[in-house]
Amino acid sequence: MKLKYLTTALAAVICLAGTGASLAQDSTPPVQKVTAATPPPKLIVMVAVDQFSADLFAEYRGHFTGGLARLASGVVFPSGYQAHGATETCPGHSTILTGSHPARTGIIANNYFDLSVGREDKRIYCAEDESVAGATSGSGKYAPSVKHLLVPTLGDLMKARDPKAQVVSVAGKDRAAIMMGGHQADELMWLAPTGLTSYRGTTLSPTATQASAAIAAAIAQPRPGLALPADCTAHDIAIPIGDKGGSVGTGRLAREGGDFRRFMASPEADGAVLATAAALRQVRKMGEGSGTDLLIVGLSATDYVGHGAGTEGSEMCLQMAGLDRELGDFFARLDATGIDYAVALTADHGGHDMPERNRQNAWPAAERVDKALDGEAMGKAVAEKLGLPQPLLYADGPFGDMYLSKALTPAQRKAAMAEFVARYRAHPQVEAVVTAEELVSRPISKQAPDTWSLLDKLRASYSPARSGDFIVVLKPRVTPIPESGLGYVATHGSVWDYDRRVPILFWRKGLAGFEQPNAVMTVDILPTLASLISLPVDAGKIDGRCLDLLSGLESSCR
Repeated sequence: MKLKYLTTALAAVICLAGTGASLAQDSTPPVQKVTAATPPPKLIVMVAVDQFSADLFAEYRGHFTGGLARLASGVVFPSGYQAHGATETCPGHSTILTGSHPARTGIIANNYFDLSVGREDKRIYCAEDESVAGATSGSGKYAPSVKHLLVPTLGDLMKARDPKAQVVSVAGKDRAAIMMGGHQADELMWLAPTGLTSYRGTTLSPTATQASAAIAAAIAQPRPGLALPADCTAHDIAIPIGDKGGSVGTGRLAREGGDFRRFMASPEADGAVLATAAALRQVRKMGEGSGTDLLIVGLSATDYVGHGAGTEGSEMCLQMAGLDRELGDFFARLDATGIDYAVALTADHGGHDMPERNRQNAWPAAERVDKALDGEAMGKAVAEKLGLPQPLLYADGPFGDMYLSKALTPAQRKAAMAEFVARYRAHPQVEAVVTAEELVSRPISKQAPDTWSLLDKLRASYSPARSGDFIVVLKPRVTPIPESGLGYVATHGSVWDYDRRVPILFWRKGLAGFEQPNAVMTVDILPTLASLISLPVDAGKIDGRCLDLLSGLESSCR
């Protein structure tokens, strides 16, 4: 199956970029086993695959032959956890290279509300600067920014120790690039209909500009459907959606020229990010200096496929094959340099399939959320009953953080809170309603994440300055999209383990592989990588712990 769209399209960019890059000689020296005495790697590659759940990894692991097969032969933690309750893209990415839960990073959701902000739109996007004149998150005309991330990333700590350390972050989504790239990245960019873009006022480097042009040209070209591998035929079943005769489950990831949305929901997008990262590494000679550099890659296509077609159709099967192939090509390019590099791969969250397919596949209780639970609808109903001013309730959907209007008197606030809590708790699709008072004084759990209670999960996402007055938790397998239709048919964001569990994989040439099935967390990645490069980290300022990557008596946790 030929999936190397963008790796091929950007090969010219990579060649033009790297006249001084070193390549390995034909006579490759024997592989030296990694021990506690082995010097730090020259390059750390952090890969985050959006919505790459532990379930997807387990389902397709036996079919991987490329980059994911290589990582699966390394040190494998199949039961990694995004331990917190708000399993969305921005909070998840904020944990990966900070070692901290969202309660500490401040990134509690993709969107939250600040009712004190001066603009009419009170919704705050996690990766925006709302103080920029004319910027609004709801319209999409926001100013991307890292200002809401309250803690340093691995790259920030590396640069604090050695300003010459290079940090580059490339992703499909802005929030992925920003939350992992941190405050001090040398180059930081994400995909856009025009190719690549970055912060307002930032000029892309010549290499990134070349890559952007190549990506824009690829987007403009139509792409035929992919041939379906034999391994995918069992997934090739149409699932009707909506009332207009549409279906998903048998797609081939074809698109018309200029269709950026479908470009993002295919291996093309991942190939574009990986090829750009390879080009930037080459021209910047990352991994070729005296210290260690950090290359960050955020691959978003799996998430777009999961949202648009669910996790169990032909579309996801093609995406998994493409992701595996593109990663394999990327690692082969790194191998050719002879650089000693270490890779970590995980995901920002998991995900589960659309209820229509779940009901066909032995889970008849799967359902879509009742429209009556939408925050706006609930707010209007309560305001009318109690005679209170509107808008009364601010919410980003039918679950998660809910914010009461600041215009209420104490008595009105008490009455409104009681009514909201009672109504939500009485609904058969609601598992729990938890108030801020129940979380604010609760310590964050130090136990293994697979033993956490519902309150433990919510507390790890709770920030007094940014979280809501109460949080609504839906029952398992209630999809918070009220209607199926072409667009988003499945999602994530719940407290349940299908959204929390993600693989955590480490690989380095000479590192003996092993598998540890016990539960670990994405917040453990930062201290683990920091130890590999002898970078001191204050354990009191993070939530994770170092994972020992050396099998046997020796330890990589220095």
